[in-house]
Amino acid sequence: MTEFDQLLGGGIVPGSLVLVGGPPGTGKSTLLLQLAAKISENGGTVLYVCAEESTAQAKLRAERLGIGADIMLYAQTNLRAILDTLETMQPDLLIIDSIQTVALPEVESYAGSVAQVRDCTTALMEYAKRSECATFLVGHVTKDGQIAGPRLLEHLVDVVLSFEGDFGGEYRIIRASKNRFGSVDEICVFAMEANGLREISNPSELFLGMIPQQEIRPSGSCVVPCVVGSRPVLVEVQALVGESSYGTPRRLAANLDQARLAMIIAVLERRVGIALGGHDIYASIAGGLRISEPAADLAIALAITSAFRNIPLPPRAAAFGELGLSGEVRAVSAASRRLAEAARLGFAPVIGPMNVRDLREAIERSLIR
Repeated sequence: MTEFDQLLGGGIVPGSLVLVGGPPGTGKSTLLLQLAAKISENGGTVLYVCAEESTAQAKLRAERLGIGADIMLYAQTNLRAILDTLETMQPDLLIIDSIQTVALPEVESYAGSVAQVRDCTTALMEYAKRSECATFLVGHVTKDGQIAGPRLLEHLVDVVLSFEGDFGGEYRIIRASKNRFGSVDEICVFAMEANGLREISNPSELFLGMIPQQEIRPSGSCVVPCVVGSRPVLVEVQALVGESSYGTPRRLAANLDQARLAMIIAVLERRVGIALGGHDIYASIAGGLRISEPAADLAIALAITSAFRNIPLPPRAAAFGELGLSGEVRAVSAASRRLAEAARLGFAPVIGPMNVRDLREAIERSLIR
């Protein structure tokens, strides 16, 4: 699983403790079952603890996914019994599905409580570090999408993987919000199919949709080369500007920072002279990927201006750069990698600032003539 290996920082580290979080139905158990099959097919021993379902239910899911690997399924919620089994079996990979449903009998609290989650994770961490057994924990999430349980849970583990994006669609985006073995904010994109999750090796083409094949781009659209984790990804910024029907105009952002959008609108009004005070403005990142880096400022400003003037940008143009409050476009990091990804997908011209080092690297790679 090449993309998943890159998400983890190069592969599964022996003795590591990985927390996988996400809403119900996103594919957490499916992903871990496929991962267990890969490990088993390569000669490793796997113990999959089914704390939320029976072994018969897990077997049915494995048959639906076409998995025929040798995986030990263990339906148990008593963590002390699980640890005794681990001492006897000594597996290479342990999967706990989920950490909120297992409990230690000596802790006087119900399963899923703060005390139980903390003590169970501590016991599993101690076993993983001592035995060099890679351990994956499935974590429930709250209504606002945060991993349930104490914040200490995320501090104890080595890696935190979170499902994000539109879970009603075909694609699943997994982001590493914490990684002791690799870069944070790394993403991995999967397509949910009948036989499980399939890795998407080129996320840029997925997030852009059919933009490279269009001869005329609609107004309010701009492509921005972003750096997500360690890889450059091209995404589409969309904006819509309309007359406000109420006294206070609406400013809504989807997959963008609301405060950043308000700052860009203020810069356009004050420094560029575009009267946006009486207009509703909607901005979004197409594809479900959330972007927080300031390199998307210029693309957002161009998309808003394009929508306001109803003038489309060139169909294969892209832009990146940070906007200052005085109206200047500031340089951002990894400009040469952004240019390389845009050139690979056929986008030109690319509007954006570059510092001296990135400009020299781009010239050496013949990206700029």
